[in-house]
Amino acid sequence: MRVAVGRIVDGKAVFEGEPLADGTRVVIVAADPADDAGFDVTPEEKAMLRTAIAQADRGELVDGPQLLSRLRQR
Repeated sequence: MRVAVGRIVDGKAVFEGEPLADGTRVVIVAADPADDAGFDVTPEEKAMLRTAIAQADRGELVDGPQLLSRLRQR
């Protein structure tokens, strides 16, 4: 997995940087159109996302009940 940032142009998602291959599955989180500021992702945040995605790909996950149990123990 990778993190890609882009905009909608003529109704299509256009991503910055290296193009995504045809057929690539994507998830889009859209900013509220009324909020012109949107959001930016810093290089450090992108690195954190890539690390988290790699951990998930390796199966290094904690599900909801496990997380709540750990939080209750603190």
